[in-house]
This record gives sequence, structure tokens and C-alpha cells, in this order.
Amino acid sequence: MTMKVFAVFTSLGIVLSFLIVRLTMAHQSTPRNEGKEVIRLPEPRSDSKVSVETALRKRRSVREYLNEPLTLGEVSQLLWAAQGITSTEGLRTAPSAGALYPLEVYLVVGRVQNLSKGTYKYRPQRHELVRVAEGDNRSHLASAALDQSCIRDGAVVVVFAAVHERTTKKYGQRGMRYVHMEVGHAAQNVYLQAVSLNLGTVVVGAFDDNDVRKTMGMPKEEQPLCLMPVGRIK
Repeated sequence: MTMKVFAVFTSLGIVLSFLIVRLTMAHQSTPRNEGKEVIRLPEPRSDSKVSVETALRKRRSVREYLNEPLTLGEVSQLLWAAQGITSTEGLRTAPSAGALYPLEVYLVVGRVQNLSKGTYKYRPQRHELVRVAEGDNRSHLASAALDQSCIRDGAVVVVFAAVHERTTKKYGQRGMRYVHMEVGHAAQNVYLQAVSLNLGTVVVGAFDDNDVRKTMGMPKEEQPLCLMPVGRIK
């Protein structure tokens, strides 16, 4: 094989890999609203008076919250920090192995201005929420998390889940590690965004997987990874 032919095949391989990634992302972005309520979130801002260095210095795990609501703008900012789109190619705020994006983000709402109590799923591609269940599910989620009061007391709970197969189909068993690294990146984003908004949060990993899946109404291919209650600092 001549160098010229080799170069052509190499170029075709690169293009094919790019198309596969884009098709995977397009498949993930296909709305499956099925008549459910859709809430378009306010546009997230890209700057603030809080520097990255200040947010890193002030970041702490906070488990006690005031009985006060969040605004829809604050919810928008938190979800964008978790998995928001940051480029025309569909890249997000948190790095992902192979740009395969296995994470799914839910929001359990207890106290948010102009947003009904319920369980919602975040759609990064449209920066919107889709209601998947009505009513305040914080108490049920707290029961699934060993009755931790922070889950019950947070104004909202951000729930991270993953479809591991999106990553393992390319990277094999090693992909499990990549998924767990990725949720750590996304959770830290939420921590730092919370500091910027003068809010408190904490990562909760102690819970019964099946109870959380049932409470959230997750499809069988999704597995819960962590819970992050968020509220105004007490």
C-alpha cells in the first residue's frame, strides 16, 4: 500500500469516527417527550463576580438548608453546570471519554419559584426540563438514601444516573471507570456553581439503587450514581 492510499484510508477512518460520535449524540438528543410537560429554562450566564479560585476555596459539603425556594434561573445554572452544552459540536461542561456522554440528569423539585413540584429530566441539547412525575418526591428519595435529612430538606435534588453501555461499547470494562470519573467531574461542577450562587450542596452516595431507580422512574438501562441536594445555606 502506497503512502498516498494509506493517507486516504486514514482520513476516511477519522471522518467515520467523527460521524459515529455525532450520530450517537444525535440519538441521545432525540426528544421523547410523549406529551409530557416541557419547561424551557432561562439561558445560562457564562460569567459572574465569583472567580474559579474563590469557588474552589469556598467549596464545602453543606447538609443543612433554609426552608426557602430557589429561582428558575438558579436551577438553570446548576443544570447547565452539570451537563450543559458549550459548543456547536455538542460538547459539554464536563469532559467525557470519547464524547459519548453516558450521564443522565434528573431534578427532584420541592421548592422552586414558578416550577411545580415534581420529578424532571434535563435535556441538555435544548436546555429544558421534561416532567416525568408529579408531586414532591424528596421524602421518598430520602428514604431510599438511608433517611438522610439533607435529601428531604434541599429545595431540589440533582440526581445523576448513567447508561454505562454508551461508554463500555467502545472501551469495554474499562469504560465503567471512565463513567465514574465523569460523574465526579460533573458533580464538582455543581459544587462550584453552587458556591457562585451562594447555595449549598453535598454529594450523597449512600442509597439503595433499586429504591432510587423506582422513585425516579428510571428506565432499566440507567443506573443511579449520586444524589446532590441543593438549597440556601442555613
